[in-house]
Amino acid sequence: MKKLVTAILASLVLAGLVAIPLPNANAQAGLVSSVLTKMEKNRQNLRTLTADLSMEKYNSQLRDSDKYFGTIRYIPAGRGAAFVRLDWNKPQQEILVVANGGYILYRPRLKQALVGTTNSVHSAKDNDVLALLNMSAAQLRSRFGDFQDEREETLWGGIHTTHLKAVPKTAASYKYIELWIDDNGMPVQTKMVEKNDDSTTMRLSNVQKNADIPMNVFKLDLDSSVKRIKG
Repeated sequence: MKKLVTAILASLVLAGLVAIPLPNANAQAGLVSSVLTKMEKNRQNLRTLTADLSMEKYNSQLRDSDKYFGTIRYIPAGRGAAFVRLDWNKPQQEILVVANGGYILYRPRLKQALVGTTNSVHSAKDNDVLALLNMSAAQLRSRFGDFQDEREETLWGGIHTTHLKAVPKTAASYKYIELWIDDNGMPVQTKMVEKNDDSTTMRLSNVQKNADIPMNVFKLDLDSSVKRIKG
């Protein structure tokens, strides 16, 4: 259970790809600069986010994947923090709420809730994917340096994106993160590849920006029959 929470928190903000090679290094450098500018503008203008979310966790040893589907509501906060609510619908119903440095993963069918702090499941240096929506262009450059494998790609559903590969400059629990950024500067898909070649891919679709989200969405009122387990 804790591994699933770690994967979700580390992989936030996300088949069928058609690659378009870029002609030369100068074009690639200009593309990256343009994408980072769009990402910075998107970050500055983003007050809330609501979207459908799919997640695929690939096990490289078994060569098998587990897939999850649900919805996400997100409100950025100061100093890289955020309010997040994930409502998983498939393969089973689960609710994950992240707020004020803590999290609750509620599993209704088991009448159980895993409760803990975000620091207890991942360190700050490994929080790159979750922090992407809150990172400035300068912070991205500082964390990852020069991006790799820059190219334009069209995701399923006809979403035009720019693909970037980000390798951390300092020690991390993963090898690299792949990003797919849409034309508005929103990271609509991410793939984190771990050192053992396991990976977690997350995709946002039906994205709605800056719609009102009541803060009580990020509170779970669990009755006394729910067993609480320390995470």
